[in-house]
Amino acid sequence: MTRHLLKAEIHCHLEGAAPPDLTRAQAQKYGVDVSSILDENGYVWSDFSAFLVCYDAVASLFRTADDYAKLTESYLAELAAVNTIYSEIIVSPDHGDRIGLGADAYLAGVCDGIHAAREATGIEARIIVTGERHFGPERVIAAAQYAARARNPLVTGFNMAGEERMGRVADYARAFDIARDAGLGLTIHAGEVCGASSVRDALDVVRPSRIGHGVRAIEDTALVERLAELGTVLEVCPGSNIALKVFPDFDSHSLRALKAAGVRVCLNSDDPPFFRTSLAREYEIASSAMGFSDAEINGMTRTAIEAAFVDEATRVRLLSRLDAETGDDGRKPA
Repeated sequence: MTRHLLKAEIHCHLEGAAPPDLTRAQAQKYGVDVSSILDENGYVWSDFSAFLVCYDAVASLFRTADDYAKLTESYLAELAAVNTIYSEIIVSPDHGDRIGLGADAYLAGVCDGIHAAREATGIEARIIVTGERHFGPERVIAAAQYAARARNPLVTGFNMAGEERMGRVADYARAFDIARDAGLGLTIHAGEVCGASSVRDALDVVRPSRIGHGVRAIEDTALVERLAELGTVLEVCPGSNIALKVFPDFDSHSLRALKAAGVRVCLNSDDPPFFRTSLAREYEIASSAMGFSDAEINGMTRTAIEAAFVDEATRVRLLSRLDAETGDDGRKPA
């Protein structure tokens, strides 16, 4: 059991963390029929495209700053209850605009939720603004510009998510340049739906410190060696990968092979209730299904904190908490 282990997560989409019961309550609040996307077993979708449709339908049920404060606080409280000390939440200002709330009010609600959760539980959290690839380069650039001018101490990173098969990474390069110039940490979804070439393109064009997923890099030995040499961190989400059929089962998942090859990896939940998972379950999967020792799992938690888009004082404090719990300074091989 991994319940006792301290945890950290740097890849979770806020709307994708909405638990079904909260979604039902929101649907009732706004008089929306959700029977096509939600049944007694949870969210309903069939493939990656259908997942995006389901995700957007759920997201549309959060319409006010208070709605977003409630969603954010509830997810962080869930994490804190399983010994999570740090979380990075992926948000989309585009969504705030699309629902008529506005990006500023949307972000304010998320920040209120973070502050409330920290006060109640002590969990630390930061925000990664994301551009949604399937809406095209101009929208992703606009998201980067918004993140850059927000000057919000909780907004510390920039990402691009969405349909990986649309457009070339080079089409979105300007967005990452804007975010980099603003001092934001960079990560990008790649190597999930698309293969190793998407990871290579991300490294060549974006030069991120982290890659969301990246697990299909295993298809190219030279690329795996490059990731290890660069120290690029892969934000791995095993439960999501199995749900989306990136791999057929946990035995064939690339996490262990990537780690054995020297690639820096950590555990994350992605869109947990959509994939019948949670951060606690991802840690349990690593232990029981993949055979990682507690020391190896603690090492992956350390990697998440070391790669976090956070100020150094907070990073040192989080690492000190982890070290005090594990009795290890992280320099020993896992």
